[in-house]
Amino acid sequence: MTAEPRSALPGWLLASSVYFLALLHRTSLGVAGLLAQQRFGITPAQLSVFIFVQLGVYAAMQVPTGIMVDRYGPRRLLVTASLIMGSAQLIFATVPSYPAALVARALLGAGDALTFISVVRFAATHFDPRRFPLIVAGTGMLGTLGNIVATLPLALLLHSAGWTYGFGSAAVLSLVAAAAVFALLPDSTPPPRAVHGFAELRIGVRAVGTRVRSAWSLPGTRLGFWVHFASMSTATAFGVLWGSPYLIRSAGFSPSGAGAVLMCGVILAAVVSPVFGWLIGVRPIARVPICLAMCGLTITGFVVLATAFGDHPPRAYVVTLFVVMTVGGPVSMAAFALARDYNNARTLGTASGVVNVGGFVATVIIALGIGWVLDAMGGTTPHNLRWAVLVAVAVQLLGAIRLAVWWRRVRHFALTEQRHGRDVPVTVIRHRWDLPV
Repeated sequence: MTAEPRSALPGWLLASSVYFLALLHRTSLGVAGLLAQQRFGITPAQLSVFIFVQLGVYAAMQVPTGIMVDRYGPRRLLVTASLIMGSAQLIFATVPSYPAALVARALLGAGDALTFISVVRFAATHFDPRRFPLIVAGTGMLGTLGNIVATLPLALLLHSAGWTYGFGSAAVLSLVAAAAVFALLPDSTPPPRAVHGFAELRIGVRAVGTRVRSAWSLPGTRLGFWVHFASMSTATAFGVLWGSPYLIRSAGFSPSGAGAVLMCGVILAAVVSPVFGWLIGVRPIARVPICLAMCGLTITGFVVLATAFGDHPPRAYVVTLFVVMTVGGPVSMAAFALARDYNNARTLGTASGVVNVGGFVATVIIALGIGWVLDAMGGTTPHNLRWAVLVAVAVQLLGAIRLAVWWRRVRHFALTEQRHGRDVPVTVIRHRWDLPV
């Protein structure tokens, strides 16, 4: 689009408020992991199942979400998301049993899954392409503010008011947001035509499969998937679950101190988000090198943490590493700029959903893996936590390797197109390490 409607900025802010609450809900267990173990009487592996269920549902819903936002529009999905998240958090706040709590986290993951892609779709259709990376980064920044609320403020609320009141308050916010979005968010998406008969439904399902295959076949979409997989996985796994237990048990922080450390990281991510969005908007060629550098920094940091300091590492090092690693979240937003570059408007929601699967699949693998390692080693002790963090190193290293592979392939694609005189989203200058054209 060349012009932006006057309702674009207020509409984006309203849509992003739902994403703000989604991040609050998503990471709310990050400061309550040990409380959850006590409340439900569960082991570390059972605790990690909360994240497996929540983010597993989230990841599984990404492609369907992309398809639904293409068909129904962002307003309908954001209202639905707010209602589901509010209801799920109310259930989680009140149920006494572990199985019922798992159901609540699954519902929370389903509602959360509808939010970010809907905001991205709203931005893609209401803002100029040159501003799109900055708007996506701004969305990420607003989301990190929700993450901030889910660190120290929520930890203090849970400590002072209790489990039910703390999580119940978060639930009410989403129910209020549903009413606000329904009443105020502009959306020009027409109502979808009703499907009549099984034959028409079968045709529609085939069309969906075609769109997914079409998006996945593009090297830019696959590069976006691995950018998201590698960049955000470690920061998210520690932010939503294992950060607080590590800070309390290994580094010796109090619960409120652990929340403060996590909050500092989230604040840094919020500051970095718009800067990174502006940078990749004006210099898109820098997107992938920055992602690779961030991966290398995080991987190196955790290897040193596990091998150099014993069971009780210096607090200064732990704080620095935990704060710096959160920058992986804003950096992962480059994945959606890649999806936008290489997909047309009709399939952008689908492609964004495919890309968004990457980081959350990696997060689930890390969260589950750490839980399994801790159970196998005998519990959440400083010594066991020291070696369990290497699960994150292994997963992120895999992602970084695949990211590098697909970066070379995207560059090869762009160089080939340029050689034949065709336009490419980002002009590429050939280097010796590029694949031969």
